[in-house]
Amino acid sequence: MTAFDPFNRRRFLALSGILAGGLGLSAVTPAWARSGTPGTAGFGTLSGDSIALQIGESHFATGGRSAHAITVNGTLPAPLLRLREGQNVRLAVTNTLREQSSIHWHGLLLPFQMDGVPGVSFPGIDPGETFVYEFPIVHSGTFWYHSHSGMQEAVGLYGPIVIDPAGPDPVACDREHVIVLSDWSPIHPHEQLRRLKMMGGYFNRQKQTLAGLLAGKDQSLSERLEWAQMRMDATDISDVTGSTYSFLINGHGTLENWTGLFRPGEKVRLRVINASAMTNFNFRLPGLALKVVAADGNHVQPVETDEVQIAIAETYDFIVEPGEADSYAIVAEAIDRSGLVRGSLAQRPGLVAPVPALRERPLLTMRDMGMDMSGMDMGEDGVIDLSKPANDSMSGHSMSMRDPTVAPGVKMGPGVATLSPMPVDRLADRPTGLENADHRVLTYADLRALDPNPDPRTPSREIDVHLTANMERYMWSIDGEALSEGPDPIPFRLNERVRVNLINDTMMPHPIHLHGHFFELVSGEPGHRVRKHTVNVLPGGKASFDLTADGEGDWAFHCHMLLHMHSGMMRIVTVRDEGGAA
Repeated sequence: MTAFDPFNRRRFLALSGILAGGLGLSAVTPAWARSGTPGTAGFGTLSGDSIALQIGESHFATGGRSAHAITVNGTLPAPLLRLREGQNVRLAVTNTLREQSSIHWHGLLLPFQMDGVPGVSFPGIDPGETFVYEFPIVHSGTFWYHSHSGMQEAVGLYGPIVIDPAGPDPVACDREHVIVLSDWSPIHPHEQLRRLKMMGGYFNRQKQTLAGLLAGKDQSLSERLEWAQMRMDATDISDVTGSTYSFLINGHGTLENWTGLFRPGEKVRLRVINASAMTNFNFRLPGLALKVVAADGNHVQPVETDEVQIAIAETYDFIVEPGEADSYAIVAEAIDRSGLVRGSLAQRPGLVAPVPALRERPLLTMRDMGMDMSGMDMGEDGVIDLSKPANDSMSGHSMSMRDPTVAPGVKMGPGVATLSPMPVDRLADRPTGLENADHRVLTYADLRALDPNPDPRTPSREIDVHLTANMERYMWSIDGEALSEGPDPIPFRLNERVRVNLINDTMMPHPIHLHGHFFELVSGEPGHRVRKHTVNVLPGGKASFDLTADGEGDWAFHCHMLLHMHSGMMRIVTVRDEGGAA
């Protein structure tokens, strides 16, 4: 009788888990997203003037984890829609769930009634009903779609959209791959929210420790005491982390190794979409430069870099030129370094690129509190006493973390724990955690639009919008009010030009998305400022954009971290004709 080998048993169980995950995966993976595909141009996509989509329930498994999922046409991610600029499209969406659902066409310019936000632009799609979205396609680029109902987006209801230009594409390539990044957890997002309400750092397994202090790591004792006094945690980077999330590329975890094919010397276009519910990703292909050619669907003047932090809801198009190596790793690392997902760009199926080690997790700084101390007298021994008035060099700046005079438009209450005393423009800053990377990192200031900005007018007025929170109690809001409190909409007159200053009074980055419009980030000389639909506002800082309010109607304006939006960090924007309410 052969002795039982525990190692082989463990290996068998592990392989069984992977196989089960793989079988579950293949059952719900659309053709365009399967591993080893030659590319997505003309392959496995839905296109044409009339498209039928069905929202339903499925089961999803990855890396040994499995749970209930909400899918479109039975797949996760949802089908890839391939459309063409200038066409009209008719999308009949049938809801087979037992709850209301919806689809929002993220980044597309369309009539507001077709935008797909229940309670804002349409009533939603009730169980058993079909809603027909019909609108013209007026621009090209890389976009995506997702549910705007409850937490459905977090459990699978998202998919990519590629719109080909009506004329020649200024981006030349030999093949392209669509890469959808996402996060997946068997813990339902409502349960995640409940746990975060109980304890703000519930999923953070990377806090500073006494052992770390004794080993000389992280903050010094005095810094830790100061931060503790302010009830701040320098490791509070992400709310939901790799402790519960599996990170995915096209629905594949690292073990399932999604692979896109290439031949040496080709120019490969990667259309990368961050469809995560709560995860900002650091994206890179070690050994390959990333040439950025589009951001949020809009072409940019090509700029080369090595790593890009892709915020939730953003899309970037890159050109890479792989050499003779058999395979290159496609790496999406969570912003807090609690996990990553690795795929491969390979010459043939079956090749596995190495999995890079997770880098050291970042720590927040005083700059992330909205206190830029550079060039200032810090007081005795370089220590700031937040209970005392500012000294001479800080004249005109409040040092209080909750001074209402720095934000007169904010409704103060228990939902506002901090206000940034000295927020600075951070569009040229490297994003959180990549400040000290020893290679090139993209900043917003590196981006310039390929085409001239369509509206050269100087804004006629300026508004401040504060992103506010009580992070310890997991309360999120805009200008101190959650959407559930019924704040007044933010009004714009049709076609007026407005500068919007987003001020982040929290210690987390917030990817802020405006529906139905592109806006120009105020960075660099006017004329070719990058046009986007989402901007990631770094902690304690601010980001300004100029908006031409040319989309008449009611639009959602919100943080795209799903739990933040669900908790209240959302407003309605109204755009009215001169004779209207605006």
